[in-house]
Amino acid sequence: MRDNVNLSILIPAYNEAVELPETLARVRAAVESVGWSDWELIVCDNNSTDDTADIAARSGARVVFEPHNQIARARNRAAGEARGEWLLFIDADTRLSPDLLAAALRAMARTDIAGGGAPVMFAEPPPRIARGLTALWNRVSLRLNWAAGCFLFCRRIAWIETGGFDEGFYASEEIWFSRRLQRWARRHGQRFRVMAAPAVVTSGRKFRWYSPARMLGHLLLLSVPGAVRVRALCRLWYKRPVSKI
Repeated sequence: MRDNVNLSILIPAYNEAVELPETLARVRAAVESVGWSDWELIVCDNNSTDDTADIAARSGARVVFEPHNQIARARNRAAGEARGEWLLFIDADTRLSPDLLAAALRAMARTDIAGGGAPVMFAEPPPRIARGLTALWNRVSLRLNWAAGCFLFCRRIAWIETGGFDEGFYASEEIWFSRRLQRWARRHGQRFRVMAAPAVVTSGRKFRWYSPARMLGHLLLLSVPGAVRVRALCRLWYKRPVSKI
């Protein structure tokens, strides 16, 4: 095994036996489509109770384990095992497209870029409130260069020197990591930039699982200072309807 590769694609996964197969297939199809060979795929099994780890291993991914069920820890665990010069974090329900991967690789080829992200769109038409919230997020994301956790890339050295994702957060860890990366980039004469296009496609499954009112209530709650540091207040990200797992 080589000591280093150019790109590490990293996926945190907790009980993702349903979504993970398509996500992994899309990753490999995108990589093959752009003709990229210098890469690795790592899935962090975040203490799953289903076949997540076996599915990832059968796909050819390298599987690592994080016992503490927390998204930030799972992302960091995967990154800590990565050999790539660049890290690309996606989610287990992210549908990576060749166009988006190609755009990210072009950004990675630039010496003035420390990392970035992409706008978000859902694979299925979401409820009206979800469309509004997504449009608002995309405007804020582009203006402030906050990358969504379902698609965030950065130099590995930046992840190391910033300390990675803050494990004090149970949600919104990607926003705080984006801010860390922006500061790191400025110190090194680079930029952390969310690309205007193409968008990253994700499942939008939370809007299928929960009512619009409940989703909005949780999102408003997370705007309260300190709320994202309390696991019980972030249960939307960790507790799923049993029939939906």
